[in-house]
Amino acid sequence: MDKKTTSRDGTRLAYQRTGQGPAVILISGAMSTGGTVAPLAGPLSDRFTVVSYDRRGRGESGDTAPYAVAREVEDLAALIDVVGGEAALYGISSGGALALHAAASGLAVRRVAVYEVPFAVYEGGVKERAEYTEHLTEALAQGRRGDAVELFLRLTGLAEEMIQGARQSPMWAGMEAIAPSLAYDDAVMGDGRVPRERLASIAVPVLAMAGDASPAWMREAAQAVAEAAPEGTYRVLEDQTHMVDPNVLAPVLAEFFAQ
Repeated sequence: MDKKTTSRDGTRLAYQRTGQGPAVILISGAMSTGGTVAPLAGPLSDRFTVVSYDRRGRGESGDTAPYAVAREVEDLAALIDVVGGEAALYGISSGGALALHAAASGLAVRRVAVYEVPFAVYEGGVKERAEYTEHLTEALAQGRRGDAVELFLRLTGLAEEMIQGARQSPMWAGMEAIAPSLAYDDAVMGDGRVPRERLASIAVPVLAMAGDASPAWMREAAQAVAEAAPEGTYRVLEDQTHMVDPNVLAPVLAEFFAQ
């Protein structure tokens, strides 16, 4: 990240800006930084001004307590100001929930695209998320960052042997470093249910996507988002999982954002 701007509460935000044209801001999900979504910038930058950024509490961005989802919406407002006062948003996973929240908050957002926001479509999923919130809050309060990361990886469905293998990997220290931000993504997701009332207030087009190689509930969640938004569209990407290929996703985003 080679540029910085300042959010309303004084938090410094690190970002990168490439390309020319209408602005698109890329929003990463949990346990990730702007670098995670940056590969999308290349294929989009010939038609758009593309901004990827480190969300507060991770990467090169700062942080200011206490956290509130409204502060992350203000972060997006600051980035929208940087690119001229209007932007389209793309968010993956819980970053998609933040994008939808921002659009519903009345920011100058012209279109929103989200990929596999992990909203719970069954009561079992709602219960699982409530238990995750409880245990995550406890682990972070006690400074058990490694346990917090484990909880998140378990929530994503990663097998126990893979979680234990990750603990021994060189990446683990970096994961522990941004573990406190897991609470931020948890707050963005709310109780885990599709926020139908909030989505109904979004006055701009919304594209909700999922991969056909992902679990069925991911596609059901994306479809529910599209149905709840007044101008919602649902699309399934062939042969894609939660780790969506930027070269498959970028043309779909370009088509949607160019409308």
